[in-house]
Amino acid sequence: MTYLVGKDLPAVPAGQRFREMMHRRGIMQIPGAHNGQAALQARDCGFGALYLSGAAMTASMGLPDLGIITIDEVCFFIRQVVRASGLPVLVDGDTGYGETLNVMNMVRAFEEAGAAAVHIEDQILPKKCGHLNDKKLVSAQEMAQKVAAAARARRNMVVIARTDAAGSEGLDGAVARARLYYEAGADAIFPEALISEEMFREFARRLPDVPLLANMTEFGRSPYFTASEFEAMGYSMVIWPVSSLRAANKAQADLYATIARTGGTQNMLDRMQTREELYKTLRYYDYETLDAGIVATVLPHIGQPDRTAA
Repeated sequence: MTYLVGKDLPAVPAGQRFREMMHRRGIMQIPGAHNGQAALQARDCGFGALYLSGAAMTASMGLPDLGIITIDEVCFFIRQVVRASGLPVLVDGDTGYGETLNVMNMVRAFEEAGAAAVHIEDQILPKKCGHLNDKKLVSAQEMAQKVAAAARARRNMVVIARTDAAGSEGLDGAVARARLYYEAGADAIFPEALISEEMFREFARRLPDVPLLANMTEFGRSPYFTASEFEAMGYSMVIWPVSSLRAANKAQADLYATIARTGGTQNMLDRMQTREELYKTLRYYDYETLDAGIVATVLPHIGQPDRTAA
């Protein structure tokens, strides 16, 4: 399958597909995919939806996650991940890029770029990663207005409201905000940076009829749980937002250190994706067959003559 063939593209809107998955039995597992290649690899492992993290997008641009990425820059990431995978994608909308009209503009731009769902959070700018200290929040009423605006702007998109209130207002404050956001039009709630199994369970117990999203980020405030453990606690969805970027960045750092130390890459070959693996992931040969003018590719092998040469 390639995105160039119209009949291979999904006929059902992305938001509708995401919504149907969200309400199925069992927990919806949504790994982060920070670019098109990661999206293809996740799809090949059987995942049915993907997540685009603001932290992963900004970090891949060499920037910190402080709310300085723009709507157009996010749309670039949305288009490549959606185009590559064909899967419904949940996108990090940070604080909505401003007030009511800005939130509505974000929703329209993201949905037109192909996003299936978006979450917005109740921090003020400059925002911080949800697992860092001293986050400052807008009023619950102001956030509810943003949620209502997002719901009004969308066509099929799923709107998820994230609250960062647990750290500053406690569980009672976070639950109260979550109820208000859900009543304002959110399809699901994302409680950020809960710090214990007891908090996760109690949050879900107090909102029994609300779809909930859990964040399983590494090196944060939340303990490590599996998807099945989150499901048992009452959660409908779980994201691993920055995992793909963390793994890729660690591998790249090891590569550059090896080149600097040894002057070559020979010692890293067993840790690299081969050319054959890359082409298979990209569906390289499917693209070739679409244009009869392209000579079929024969992969090169060290020490073997090029039999395609004239």
